Amino acid sequence: MHTYIILAKLTDQGLKAIKNAPERIEESIKHFETMGGKVSGFYTVMGEYDYVAIFEAPSDEAFMTFLLRVSAGGNVRTTTLKAFTKEELAEMIKKLP
Repeated sequence: MHTYIILAKLTDQGLKAIKNAPERIEESIKHFETMGGKVSGFYTVMGEYDYVAIFEAPSDEAFMTFLLRVSAGGNVRTTTLKAFTKEELAEMIKKLP
């Protein structure tokens, strides 16, 4: 599984429909799980972003498909970070010349 960190900001549309946000979030998570993914954490935060979430997906393609679905809803804009474990980092460093 690959790990991704999502930073999301509500759009004007998302703010207007904020009362429906909990249901939209749960629906998105359930859909993601049917795609073989897992949500490790989902947080509403204060500051530059409105949400931070940690997802695990079987592939970049599966995760991108999910992101396109979420983005098409028009309620959030996302920034995606692909994350690597410290063990994966150690393996990458071993391959350096």
